[in-house]
Amino acid sequence: MQGEDDLRGLAKIMAFMRAVSILLVLMHLYWFCYGFFMERGWTLEIINKILGNFDKKAGLFSHTLYTKIFAVVLLALSCLGTKGVKNEKITWAKIYVALSIGIVLFFLNFPLLKLSPVVGTFLYMFSMAGGYIALLMAGVWMHRLLNNNLMDDVFNNENESFQQETKLMQNEYSVNLPTKFYYKNKWNDGWINVVNPFRATIVLGTPGSGKSYAIVNNYIKQQIEKGFSMYIYDFKF
Repeated sequence: MQGEDDLRGLAKIMAFMRAVSILLVLMHLYWFCYGFFMERGWTLEIINKILGNFDKKAGLFSHTLYTKIFAVVLLALSCLGTKGVKNEKITWAKIYVALSIGIVLFFLNFPLLKLSPVVGTFLYMFSMAGGYIALLMAGVWMHRLLNNNLMDDVFNNENESFQQETKLMQNEYSVNLPTKFYYKNKWNDGWINVVNPFRATIVLGTPGSGKSYAIVNNYIKQQIEKGFSMYIYDFKF
């Protein structure tokens, strides 16, 4: 019970840090795109005073990078408490791509502020939002991958897997059954190619294991399509 309470408390802390990170991004946009908001009447005097005090006391807005760095640090810390299921589609290559896109859009978009007020501000806000989302994705994926690697393959599935036939080999008599197998940390599509079915084929399996659905039905369908007859004996223990 105590462990569950600790996890809930940790989740609340992570959510709070992420909320503060988003708040810093919004403060950054409000400060550095102030002209855009002022023209539309989207400013408040109390917010101006609060942000002005932050800048006077801590120099938070003296450079565009300061608030961005604080926001990313809090975002990274919030990702440490993220829970998620393992997904074979998450790879380090995808993480590096998302991280690179996020860094470019989030940190290197300051030249957009020099463009026209409307277009430049819109592009700046859009790029910051896209960069933040990309960094969030990279952080969540990275923590999920690292966390799962600590307990990866506890049943030794990887060492017990092997390369299977992936080439489709057809002839006028063949029966070809599609398969899917796990090998080298990914799922692969394969084929069971019965290129000479004349010498008989035996299918063994427990009741309800899918013999008829996966094997027998495909045999019947493909042999009928090729104009052959067959003798099927369904032996029951």
